[in-house]
Amino acid sequence: MEKLIITAAITGSRITREITPHIPLTPEEIVQSAHECWQAGAAIVHIHVRDPDTGLATQDVEIFKQVMKPLREKTDLILCLTTSGIPGRNLPTEERLAPVDLKPELASFDAGSINLGGTVFINSPEFLDRAAEKMRQKGVKPEIEIFDLGMIITSQRMRDQGKFDEPLHFQFVLGTPWGAPATPKSFLHLYEHIPDNSTWSIIGIGKGHLPMSMMALAMGGHIRVGLEDNIYYSRGVLAETNAQFVDRIVRISREYGREIATPAEARDILSIKG
Repeated sequence: MEKLIITAAITGSRITREITPHIPLTPEEIVQSAHECWQAGAAIVHIHVRDPDTGLATQDVEIFKQVMKPLREKTDLILCLTTSGIPGRNLPTEERLAPVDLKPELASFDAGSINLGGTVFINSPEFLDRAAEKMRQKGVKPEIEIFDLGMIITSQRMRDQGKFDEPLHFQFVLGTPWGAPATPKSFLHLYEHIPDNSTWSIIGIGKGHLPMSMMALAMGGHIRVGLEDNIYYSRGVLAETNAQFVDRIVRISREYGREIATPAEARDILSIKG
């Protein structure tokens, strides 16, 4: 079985210190947490950034640079930058896509709109076309985030239109209250519709974190963990670091008999061009 790629989602755009005191917010904290995850065995870090003064999410490329520069100097991590912007605020397209100008190896591509809390996370066809165009221009591989089946159909149509290069890489997002649930039946329904030559990873939100990780481990997929997706290490016990989640998946995977991919090996598996 292919080696396991672990992605660490460090901070996200929604979790605050009121929810958990352990969420990294400043560039320095995000860098430190990402470095710890790399040391623990993560090959990819998924990066959002926050305004250091307010702790709120931002797409400010200068803050992204403060995170990217030390990570590129000190690690060989694959950096996956968000293009989701700030769900609910519906930022202008070019502001959302500004991090792509920094030429990360991966960038998130949310393949459709979805209700999210009391707001709508809008990803219009026009936005998706522009995102795909810009990622191709900058040599950035899309990480196609899937919340429901329609997003897979959209992605395949864009592939057929020549807007994506194969192999596609999918990130299944399971367990949000407004999308596909984090159950084996739900996941298998989605999995059956992706192209055979695709690579894929799973996010299990909240209590779906560990069950969905085990699905990916057994089926040869890859796993995303981190405080963006789940703040509890076990029932009622807050995780203190992102690296705790990485450590656990490394341990379980090795006991299962599946080795962990280095960043260099992950680049080969995902067909990321150097």
